[in-house]
Amino acid sequence: MDMQTLRFDLTGKVALVTGAARGIGKACALALAQAGADVVLGLRDISTGDALAAQIEQMGRKVLPVQMDVTRMDEIRAAVDQARQNFGGIDILVNNVGFGKTYPVEDVPEDYFDEIIATNLKGTFFTAQTVGKVMINQRHGTIINIGSQAGFVAIAGESVYCMTKAAISHLTKCMAAEWAQYNITVNAVAPTFIETPGTQADLEIAEFRQSVIKRIPLGRVGDVSEVAGPVVFLASPAASLITGATLLIDGGWTLQ
Repeated sequence: MDMQTLRFDLTGKVALVTGAARGIGKACALALAQAGADVVLGLRDISTGDALAAQIEQMGRKVLPVQMDVTRMDEIRAAVDQARQNFGGIDILVNNVGFGKTYPVEDVPEDYFDEIIATNLKGTFFTAQTVGKVMINQRHGTIINIGSQAGFVAIAGESVYCMTKAAISHLTKCMAAEWAQYNITVNAVAPTFIETPGTQADLEIAEFRQSVIKRIPLGRVGDVSEVAGPVVFLASPAASLITGATLLIDGGWTLQ
């Protein structure tokens, strides 16, 4: 048995995390740094990354905040170019940016539909494409897309969000199949409701929180660390033979 494959050590690796300012993205950036990686922070507003960058530097890691609105191709390209110029390459991409709002199907506005497709799908695709070109040249890399349990179940009022997250899981398979020849693995994680700034308002409503918990057999919502841990695993040598998979982090929601 090759003991290297059992390691979660990311020393010497460079990771780009999109949407790194808060929530799951921030937790992933910190966890990857704790595992030894240097980190590029993809930020819609670069001024929001100062405190996180300081935390990562205190760990003894290199860190580079970059301006990166994933709905803008020029910013994606510029951010990836900065990462490559500063670190020489990118070993790990965590494609984290995404959002959703609640609308009944009959009330979904066109501008919201266009915005969520541009962010959750176009942003995920073209960030992976741009970083993927770097990884193809390197002949190695690991991409981890942040999906959702919503890609596997129907959630009332979340039709467009569910659609985008289902698409991410299938896109993950397609990219994995095409890029395996370059020694690039592509996987996804699919969390349930996680305590983040984005979910805080809804989860503070007692009735809503209880309705969520009733659907989770483990009886609670998740913590960001419970997503960041699996991301580190998928980025590590321990997951080197895994590609095209979506790992459900849902407390059992989809078992029902």
